[in-house]
Amino acid sequence: MLDGAQNIYDLVILGGGSGGYAAALRAADLGLSVALIEKAEVGGTCLHRGCIPTKALLHAGAVADSAREAAKFGVRSTFAGIDMPGVSAYKDRVVGQLYRGLQSTLKARGVQVVAGEGHLRSPHEVAVGQAVVRGRHILLATGSAPASLPGLVIDGDRILSSEQALRLDHVPGSAVVLGGGVIGCEFASLWKSLGAEVTIVEALPHLVPTEDEDSSKLLERAFRRRGIAFHLNSRFAEAARTASGVRVTTESGTSIDAELLLVAVGRRPVSAGLGYEAAGVELDRGYVKVDEYCRSSVPSVSAVGDLIPTPQLAHVGFAEGILVAERLAGLDPVPIDYDGVPRVTFSHPEVASVGLTEAHAKERYGTDQVVTLRQSLVSNGKSKILTAPGEIKLVRRKDGPVLGVHLVGDRAGELIGEAQLIVNWDALPDEVAHLIHAHPTQTEILGEAHLALTGKPLHAHD
Repeated sequence: MLDGAQNIYDLVILGGGSGGYAAALRAADLGLSVALIEKAEVGGTCLHRGCIPTKALLHAGAVADSAREAAKFGVRSTFAGIDMPGVSAYKDRVVGQLYRGLQSTLKARGVQVVAGEGHLRSPHEVAVGQAVVRGRHILLATGSAPASLPGLVIDGDRILSSEQALRLDHVPGSAVVLGGGVIGCEFASLWKSLGAEVTIVEALPHLVPTEDEDSSKLLERAFRRRGIAFHLNSRFAEAARTASGVRVTTESGTSIDAELLLVAVGRRPVSAGLGYEAAGVELDRGYVKVDEYCRSSVPSVSAVGDLIPTPQLAHVGFAEGILVAERLAGLDPVPIDYDGVPRVTFSHPEVASVGLTEAHAKERYGTDQVVTLRQSLVSNGKSKILTAPGEIKLVRRKDGPVLGVHLVGDRAGELIGEAQLIVNWDALPDEVAHLIHAHPTQTEILGEAHLALTGKPLHAHD
């Protein structure tokens, strides 16, 4: 019985996404009793409607591109087209395997999973239907949902959210992507690889506008070469159904016709109607206000993930969930340095970064205190083998550590792990340049860029 007085858990978690289940697993490891409440499937948006299925589809797109381009490697191959049911089945297998693994792990750790929609009834109680789950501490982890713009109705037919787009049973002949951030650029790249004609409409001056401006420009150049169209500094005005799809009009009067419109203008926190404010939890624009330890305005209530105004990344949710679990178990966790969190856009090419952009570094330390280095990947042997052009950019504090690493190129996301260590451990360029990287690998990019930054370039050239 969930509503028995004797069943008071050490931690009750409302939401089984990345932050929620990470907290559950870590808390259980530390000996706490845990109840995890989830209205759909544990794993949340990332596993079922976001990160994992999107990246599976992107990989299928990369395989399609490889088949088209096999001749340049001396391989005779015929590209016969996209079997979308087959692609979807592959995607679903990946998700299903991870989902079953997560369910087994939660069970093995002794986490009590409660199915149903939870509502915060008090600082120590969550109602699930007619039952009440009580906890010494409550963790809110109800995540986010796709956002839209005023007057723009996502109908699930011709105007789609990113979650609906993942369930398409065909490749659209053409699509307009509203929003040139991470989600928009990933879908634009994916659909182009699968054979669609794609146009991005972005209100800001660059694609992936939170990245370093040089990275944005490189991605824009690569998208032009691939035939992905985009309109920058273009604000959305309206979308109207047509006989064959949808017509998107910008405030400047530009009209674009396509089969469908993908709305990728960000995500909003899921907090309305869940009893948070009635229980005393302070909100700001729907986000739960927290301190550096993810504590809310109510001492017994914490919040993590997309529900709080931190980077909306699954790995940030993981880290926040672990932090809360360790704090509740009496450990002394270190607050998260969000500048040191790696970011990856899994388009073709990928955009990966960690640390400060050049603009942010100059704003923080002063223009004359920031040194940068840009180096093409053209001299890297493995990148040449993979025919994966791109660039690395280092941002350094003058006579000090590396503040930011920015990469554009295929497999850039696999290089950001070492870059994360460089930035988070305040490494000096000389210290990184001294390390020997295996040859021929793409990780040599990091070593040689730091060699060049110390005035000892090896293969590097403009």
